[in-house]
Amino acid sequence: MCMPPRPSEPQQRPPEVPAAPARVPEALRTAAAYAWRIIVVAAAVYSVFAVLGRFHEIGVAVFLGLVVTAVLRPAADLVARVLPRPLAVAVSLLATIAVVLGVLALVGEAVAGERTTLVREFRTGIERIENWLERPPFRVDPEALTDIQSRIGQWLSSHRSAVISEAVSGGRRLVEVLTVFALALFCSVFFIHSGDRQWAWFCGQLPTEARRRATVAGRAAWRTFTGYTHGILLVAVTNAILVGIALFALGVPLALPLALLEFFAAFVPLIGSPVALAVAAVVALATKGPLTAAVVVALIVVIGQIEGHLLHPLVMSWAVRLHPVVVALSVVGGAVAAGMVGAIAAVPLVAVLWSVRQALKPAEDRASDDDG
Repeated sequence: MCMPPRPSEPQQRPPEVPAAPARVPEALRTAAAYAWRIIVVAAAVYSVFAVLGRFHEIGVAVFLGLVVTAVLRPAADLVARVLPRPLAVAVSLLATIAVVLGVLALVGEAVAGERTTLVREFRTGIERIENWLERPPFRVDPEALTDIQSRIGQWLSSHRSAVISEAVSGGRRLVEVLTVFALALFCSVFFIHSGDRQWAWFCGQLPTEARRRATVAGRAAWRTFTGYTHGILLVAVTNAILVGIALFALGVPLALPLALLEFFAAFVPLIGSPVALAVAAVVALATKGPLTAAVVVALIVVIGQIEGHLLHPLVMSWAVRLHPVVVALSVVGGAVAAGMVGAIAAVPLVAVLWSVRQALKPAEDRASDDDG
C-alpha cells in the first residue's frame, strides 16, 4: 500500500541577529565629553566678562580697594593697638594720601623747574639725532627729515579740531577716573575696617555644606592676594630707586618723573619695566646723546635680570609659584581683554584662582602634587 507523500515542512530560518552598532572610540567619547564641558565653561566666562564689561568701572574700583586694603591693613592693625579702630583706619588712609600727594607735588615741581632747560636740550638733542642719522651707516636724506617735521606740523594744523575733541574726551575720561578712585577709596575704608566680618557674613548666607569650603577658599585667596601685592610693591619700589639713582648719576633730565613711571610700570610683570626704561632711553638719547642712551639700554638689561631672577621669584614664593610662561600669557591676555587694567590685574587673578584650587583639593591630591 502506497502511502501519500508527506508534505514538506517549511524550512526554519534562523532568527536574524541585529547588526551591532558601530562602536564609538573611547578617545572620541572622552573628547566629546570634555568638548561640551569646555563650551559651557567658555559661555559662562564670556557671560561674566560681558557683564563686567558693562560695569568695568565698578570692578576696577573694587580691585583698587582690595589693593589699598592689602597694603594698609597691616598698618591699620598696628595703629589700632593704641587708637580706636575707626580712627586708626582714618589715620592710615590720610597719611597715605598725604604721602602720595606729596610725591606728585615733588614730581610736578621737578618738571616745572626743568621745563626751560628740558625744552632747550630736546631741541639740541633732536638736531643731534638728525645729524647722527645723516652720517654713516644710516645716511638718511636731510630733506626727508625736514619733510617729516613739516608733515607733522601740517597734520596737527589740519586735524586741530580732532585734537581738541580728543582733549575734551580726555577731560571726560579724567572725571571717570576720579570717580573710580573715589569709589575705590570708599570701598577700602570698609574693607580695612571690617572686611573680615563682611566675609564672615557672606559665608553665613551660603548653604551649610558650602560654608567651610567658602571659608577655606577665601582665606587662601586673600593670603595669595596680599602676598602678591606686597611683593610686587617691593619690586616696584626697588626698580624705581635703582632707575632714579642711575638716571640722576648719568645726568638725564626728569630723573624723578621717570623713576615714578618705572614704579607704576613695574606693576605689569615682565613687560612694564622694559617699556618704562625704553622711554628713559629715548629721553637720554634726545638730551645726552647716544652714549648715555646706550648706558640706559644696558641698565634695562641689568634691571631686567635683577627683576626676573631675584625679585619676581621672591614675589612668587610669597604668593604662589607661577611659570613665567603663565605670567606672560596672563599679562597679554589681560591686556587684550581689558587694556592696561587687565594687564595689571591678570597675574594676581590667576594666582588667586590657582591658590583657591590648591586649597580646595583633597589632602591626598596635594600630597601627590608635592611629591611630583
